[in-house]
Amino acid sequence: MLQERIEAKWIDCFAETFALCGVKAGDTAAILSETQSRPVNVQLAELALARLGARAFHLVLSTPRLAAPVPVRSTGASDAIAQLAPVVQALAACTFVADLTVEGLLHAAELPDILKGGARVLMVSNEHPEILERCLPDPALEPKVKAGIKLLRSAKAMRVTSPAGTDLVISLVGAQAGGGWGYTARPGTISHWPGGLCLAFPAKGSVNGTLVLAPGDVNLTFKRYLEQAVVLTIENDFVTDIAGQHVDADLMRSYWAAWGDREAYAVSHVGWGMNPKARWDAMALYDKKDFNGTELRAFAGNFLYSTGANEVAGRHTLGHFDLPLRGCTVALDGQVIVDAGQLTGELA
Repeated sequence: MLQERIEAKWIDCFAETFALCGVKAGDTAAILSETQSRPVNVQLAELALARLGARAFHLVLSTPRLAAPVPVRSTGASDAIAQLAPVVQALAACTFVADLTVEGLLHAAELPDILKGGARVLMVSNEHPEILERCLPDPALEPKVKAGIKLLRSAKAMRVTSPAGTDLVISLVGAQAGGGWGYTARPGTISHWPGGLCLAFPAKGSVNGTLVLAPGDVNLTFKRYLEQAVVLTIENDFVTDIAGQHVDADLMRSYWAAWGDREAYAVSHVGWGMNPKARWDAMALYDKKDFNGTELRAFAGNFLYSTGANEVAGRHTLGHFDLPLRGCTVALDGQVIVDAGQLTGELA
């Protein structure tokens, strides 16, 4: 079992990543955490900021009482701030925010107001530090992710196919596209570590077809590799059928139904992984408590399909699935950018 203790090499990793975010001596930096945050990462952030000479302070929130009908895992939508205006104001006034909340601020309701103040936010995924060490941000990834985002923003349609039977048609008209490479040095922006993703949040009524989760594909909400195929029928954004008579399908049916919320069945975002350091097989090597799964969202060449909240489509729900698929072909306006799970052209 891996131990969670302060290691000099992990302070180095945090300091190197924060330096890529432009943190320098004299900067005001908030270390945002909650009572259920991973203590070792909070401590590593403090020590790294001190090494860089930043004027850092801790802002610790109480982890809220569970309001959902089922356990909530790995959503990127922390509710720890709970609309506390003084907290938002304090974070917005900082140069840099190290986000160590359990779920992260990526999709948090308060994020836009924090970014309006000009803060740079780095969401440090709730992983064991060894995972963060292996997925240390590489500046060489930044231009490739930017190229992928540019392709997404200029495209009108995405089509995704696979030998397993996936055939999805996604309109990108009105979509909001973005991505991240593991750090951000521009005021008023957020990124996450591990990074390496290109994503689009489609507008309402944009996704139709069949999504086949094949053996070896990943259900990150459950932190589980699928052992048998699950076939999802998607009509105007919504999963309307979940086919499969086995545990993998039963678990998904049960979790979705527990929300009692039709919007939990709808698409949140679609995209692909870009990070050659991130590994599909890594989840097999960690205990679930040590692993949050951001790495598997980012492994190079995966197609990521996610359900749940989508502000572009006007949908808000806590129900969430992140589903990285292997071996898919992704085309934008007919141009193949992921070929059978391999990045192509300038993205490779």
